[in-house]
Amino acid sequence: MKHRAITLTLMLLALPLATLAQEVKILEDEKCGCDIFLVDGIETTREGDRYGFRLEDGTVIVPNIYRFVGQFNQGYCKVQLDYDSVGLIDRTGRLIVPCIYSDVDLPSEGRILVVKNGLIGYTDLDGNEVIPPRFPKASSFSEGTASVYLYTDSLGTHCNYIDTMGRIIFPIDYNNVLPFTGGYAPVSINGLCGMIDHSGRVVLPIMYEMVTNISEGIFFAGTPGALALFDTRMEPITDFIYEEVTDPIEGRILVKRNEKYGFLDLKGNEVVPCIYDETGIFKSGRTLARLGNYYGIIDTNNRIILPIEYDNRTPKGMKYMYYDGLALVEKDGKLGYVDLDGNLAIPFYFEEAFQFSEGLAAARFNGLWGYVDTKGDIYMPFIFDAATPYNYGRAEVIYQGNVSKVNRKGKCVRNCKGIIAWRDWNE
Repeated sequence: MKHRAITLTLMLLALPLATLAQEVKILEDEKCGCDIFLVDGIETTREGDRYGFRLEDGTVIVPNIYRFVGQFNQGYCKVQLDYDSVGLIDRTGRLIVPCIYSDVDLPSEGRILVVKNGLIGYTDLDGNEVIPPRFPKASSFSEGTASVYLYTDSLGTHCNYIDTMGRIIFPIDYNNVLPFTGGYAPVSINGLCGMIDHSGRVVLPIMYEMVTNISEGIFFAGTPGALALFDTRMEPITDFIYEEVTDPIEGRILVKRNEKYGFLDLKGNEVVPCIYDETGIFKSGRTLARLGNYYGIIDTNNRIILPIEYDNRTPKGMKYMYYDGLALVEKDGKLGYVDLDGNLAIPFYFEEAFQFSEGLAAARFNGLWGYVDTKGDIYMPFIFDAATPYNYGRAEVIYQGNVSKVNRKGKCVRNCKGIIAWRDWNE
């Protein structure tokens, strides 16, 4: 997972907006035998092959007219009358962007990115085309601007920035650009990269082969294989010694030096030395660490949480990373789980297993799959030929040759024909 960088080959893409935390429930519609999503109090409905929406109290806000619908996010939802007829509704059901586009994005800074005939433009929050589709590639708006790809000629690609009315901002074109973050944006001219501010002033000389976007007030610049960490004073705070880098996660930056991995803090201190053959990214202040053929777990200050003496031979699961407060680990060909302090929470019982998801983990014991909870208790018996992790309250299992779907209570909710019910044990 490398830090997003601007290089000679960078091409602009429409950037998706981050999904905000929201309440998602899964209901069951016995009439259609399908899953119904209830997101922030809005329920998806279905009649035949058409979908609509209603409130939790049953009030219909959109009749079943759409062939495809997404899920509400930030109060908006993508809807489609057909494959190439995409629009956007708000949580009242109002169609704010008509279904005349091949794609739409969520609103950003009062503008909605839309795609038509392979070109990108922008509407306002009422669906009016403020900037008609004319850009081959573009980003959503960030800090009052959007980065756009204009055209290509004998001199190469031409990129720039536009304001919310579609006006080109800077007098010169760049070969490549990234959106503004933290008041600055990486740009490239003739294969060399630097950084500009909102006035177009070059704040980092255009002299580097590679410059990453700013994240949490820091970025990397240099040449591939020899990068240094910079802060917003546009000065290097490390030597040019890093081969690979990532964005900060939990205050730590994964870096590679001399073919080994470690972590920097946001001031450039190597708080986890580059001594590991493999690491993950931090989650709950923990990550996996590998030395040779053995695995363990470290924290953000390189404290050993789980000794580096464990295996990683079986194919299933995301081992040594924490989910629901437990990490899947392997010893002598068997799988178990440890807690945040590295204590064995569920012994090494399983031949295969997945990480925890929604408080349950699918695991295989004596050749058959079942589910255990975070206490190690059997939640669903080991009777399945295969099982998947839970996602939005659903998991798929194979039972007597049939692929079925079960809910969080262990009840079959899809493709249940002929199933006597493994549910009785938990009634």
